[in-house]
Amino acid sequence: MLEHMVDTVLYFEGERHNRFRVWRAVKNRFGSTHELGVFEMLEAGLEEVTNPSELFLEERLAGATGSTVVASIEGTRPILAEIQSLMTPTVYGTAKRTSSGIDYQRVSLLLAVMEKHCGLLVQNQDAFFKITGGVKLDEPAIDLAIAVSIASSYWNQATNIEDCFIGEIGLTGEIRRVNRIEQRINEAAKLGFTKIYVPKNSLTGIKPPKEIQVIGVTTIQEVLKKVFS
Repeated sequence: MLEHMVDTVLYFEGERHNRFRVWRAVKNRFGSTHELGVFEMLEAGLEEVTNPSELFLEERLAGATGSTVVASIEGTRPILAEIQSLMTPTVYGTAKRTSSGIDYQRVSLLLAVMEKHCGLLVQNQDAFFKITGGVKLDEPAIDLAIAVSIASSYWNQATNIEDCFIGEIGLTGEIRRVNRIEQRINEAAKLGFTKIYVPKNSLTGIKPPKEIQVIGVTTIQEVLKKVFS
């Protein structure tokens, strides 16, 4: 009832043991919702993080399996975040699924798509998912990065640390278009990524920076073949 009465509702999110805090607008009668502010908890108090993408990726390891980067849009702001997946053989009768920062139903759906269309036998694998930095992402454009991280951990093959992934995945394995693709590409190029996989249908009329290679893809099978072959 209180949220219906007020003009603006702000959520202050963050894990207790993580130094980052996220300030998210979930209601705003005078502006856009889902705007995001990132702050760092220091000895003197909270300080604004002007470039959260750089901080979220600073501890990423080269050659690590199950790790991918996605360019997500939070409000009007592009943010690059690392998605980590860990696939291990289950020691119990039923496979365990846990996720932090990603919707549980989303990862369950993607696991089913990967098993159906990519030949991964995940029903006997425990699966763990995490967005580093304590950020929560819920837009469909993170699907492709999650799927590639699943395959990377399952096959124990690392992805290129300079690759980025954007795209929604449908139930038939197709890569569906996402909005504001040019803004996402520019953010990835600004942080030094040299290759980005995006939905082919989203490339119409965009002019990406010369320093990043943009690869348009149509299916998850095509992406895995290009990344791991």
